[in-house]
Amino acid sequence: MQIEERVQELVEEKIADRADLFIVRIKMHNNGLLEILVDGDNGISIEDCVQISRHVGFHLEEEDAIDRAYRLEVSSPGIDSPLLLLRQYQKNIGRNVRIKSLEGEKREGKLIAVNDKNIFIEETKKEKGKKATIEEAEIPLDNITETKVLISFK
Repeated sequence: MQIEERVQELVEEKIADRADLFIVRIKMHNNGLLEILVDGDNGISIEDCVQISRHVGFHLEEEDAIDRAYRLEVSSPGIDSPLLLLRQYQKNIGRNVRIKSLEGEKREGKLIAVNDKNIFIEETKKEKGKKATIEEAEIPLDNITETKVLISFK
């Protein structure tokens, strides 16, 4: 069994009673960093991360699952991390996002809806000499290479 698969089982075991929490990504890096990204529909607390870390760390040591030195890091995805899961898109409805397409096109707008195949944003279109208009755009998920939430300090 790959280490990422075992860690996923351990994290799922720990958060089984917390329907609001979900795994974003688990990755064992070549430099020995075992990275676990967990998020929640309403965010995730430091205490939740600590509990997951203790649970995973304890079991990995008990099972001697990793045969080299490693560093375990449990956190939420950073504010500048791209959205990876449909559930993350759903969590961020109402926020402004920047989307990069497969063709390299960049678009910005307010995320207003998401389904299994598409996201929907409200874009502000500006034409020279005309008043800006807001248009709804539908973007297929399989045409997106990266989506990031835009942070506003207004």
